Amino acid sequence: MDLDQLRTFDRIVREQSFTRAAAYLNITQATASMRIRALEQLLGVTLFVRGRQVTLTDQGMTFLPYARRIIGSAQEGREALRRVERGRVSIASLRTLVSPLITESLLRFQEKYPAVDVVVREGRQAQIAAMLHEREVEMGILCWPNIDPLVVDLEPLVVMRERVPLVVAADVAARLPARPGIEEVLALVPRVIALRWWQADPEIAAALVRLAKTSVELPTGPARRLAIKGEGLGFFVNSAIAEDVKAGRLVEIAPVDFEPLHRDTAMVVRDLAALERPMLADFVREIAHECALMGEIIDNRLAPA
Repeated sequence: MDLDQLRTFDRIVREQSFTRAAAYLNITQATASMRIRALEQLLGVTLFVRGRQVTLTDQGMTFLPYARRIIGSAQEGREALRRVERGRVSIASLRTLVSPLITESLLRFQEKYPAVDVVVREGRQAQIAAMLHEREVEMGILCWPNIDPLVVDLEPLVVMRERVPLVVAADVAARLPARPGIEEVLALVPRVIALRWWQADPEIAAALVRLAKTSVELPTGPARRLAIKGEGLGFFVNSAIAEDVKAGRLVEIAPVDFEPLHRDTAMVVRDLAALERPMLADFVREIAHECALMGEIIDNRLAPA
């Protein structure tokens, strides 16, 4: 079985004619017939009912989706090889960090490497760890340290610490003293928004959920809107609510009985040898620049450019 046979089979199905299929493929009708006979002999079935109009047999109809899948996979493989020739960089990031860390760095990277293909995937911690483990991506941005017992061989390149402030709507903050107690806050906003910024919630975040009358777990977008409407309070990573705080829609509060929280994230690779590829090393440095703007760099193992 070869691709020429499968393409001829698929084209005959589409054209419902050996003659028209042969013309489309720029081969003789005899060649088309020979290819189909060879394919039928290999499969041990008859694929077509031959007549004034060519139709598929039941066996041919069963085989068709598999043939097209093989043709499609071969095409995808060829495209992947062409991309490798041009150059390709693949990374994965926590969803909340794609926009603040990768957008501007990608624009600068593409100015320097306009012909290089870039693949940016997003996901949760376990998904990114799995992508790295399966070598689907070369570099990942995830919470650090990684506590996934199935993926232990990750090398941190840059570790960033980002504040995770407790925020409420502006009208709620206006009714609170400068340094409120958490009970005073919960008296005004009894619902806590639980967001999974960490692999395991810090005790302070877990304690807030326990103290509240009710809690809700939401993705970042709906959680922000709930907080802005004054219907909940929660710990948000600074990058997720910086614009809202700047615009006055949300206000950071610091209850006297709650310590500030932070989240550490890292750019990681399976093997430091990955940075021997100049284009990947350059992209990592561009993202590291955005990390320094967004948070505090607490570990930097990148060699100077």
